[in-house]
Amino acid sequence: MRYVLSESDIEFTAIRAQGPGGQHVNTSATAVQLRFNIHASGLPLSVKERLLNISDSRITSEGMVVIKAQGSRSQEANKLEALARLRELIEQAEHVPRTRRPTRPTLASKRRRREGKSKRAEVKSGRSKVGI
Repeated sequence: MRYVLSESDIEFTAIRAQGPGGQHVNTSATAVQLRFNIHASGLPLSVKERLLNISDSRITSEGMVVIKAQGSRSQEANKLEALARLRELIEQAEHVPRTRRPTRPTLASKRRRREGKSKRAEVKSGRSKVGI
């Protein structure tokens, strides 16, 4: 990632984790929810557009990225995991797909295809009944 995101662009919220985990998970807010507003960020316009066009359930229709991390027992580790996922998402949007240049089949490939077709037709005609 070549861009530096300011801390004001990213908002962290500590929430309770879901799933099994015993008494600890019911009392502590170790899961982290990261919220990142694409429109208000300092990313270049081209990256913002590609980020908004990614079909990902973590990106809302208002242009907000919401990432929930709850894999670790510590809140700090979950923050780092959420930031890593955001970084991956932005790197995915940074990638500019190469434009496809239409090509035509070469003369030799056309010739090979025709020869293959005629050989196959010859094999099939050899299978037919012999006229008496």
